[in-house]
Amino acid sequence: MSTALLIIDVQHALCAGEYAAFDSDRVIERINTLSAQARAAHAAVVLIQHEENDGPLRFDTAPWQLAEGLTTSPSDLRVRKTTPDSFHRTDLTQLLQARDISHLVICGLQSDFCVDTTTRRALALGYEVTLVEDAHSTVDNGVLTAAQITAHHNVTLANMTSFGKRATVIPAADVRIQA
Repeated sequence: MSTALLIIDVQHALCAGEYAAFDSDRVIERINTLSAQARAAHAAVVLIQHEENDGPLRFDTAPWQLAEGLTTSPSDLRVRKTTPDSFHRTDLTQLLQARDISHLVICGLQSDFCVDTTTRRALALGYEVTLVEDAHSTVDNGVLTAAQITAHHNVTLANMTSFGKRATVIPAADVRIQA
């Protein structure tokens, strides 16, 4: 089974300032550990960046750039997207198919939008999915805290059976990435 690590929307605007996700520094530390493991195993690392016409994530602006502290490599693959679904109107599927990837390790921002939507779509497309329970985050939404939202998505996505495959939800320390 070939594996890819999907790092979703770990961008400056979502890690610093008014839109900063909860505990983003620790999330980035965990993601860096995962990406180092993936690169050492020669597994694909895919950096996904959200962009919009208005707001803080306009393409090629400072807030759109990857977050400070996120370790990257020239060998990392890059995908730009305009919806919460990292597969929708992007070349992600083609990148994964070209490398015969069947297992995705998913982490990043934001739990209740892009991480959730991409995880569900990956399951619908038949991928084996590992959601890294402590390597994704979001912001408070006025009803729930960011920590509650992330915990809710960990439980919901782990218990979703309608796609046939289920997401395995485990902490970063327990993730083992092999190419």
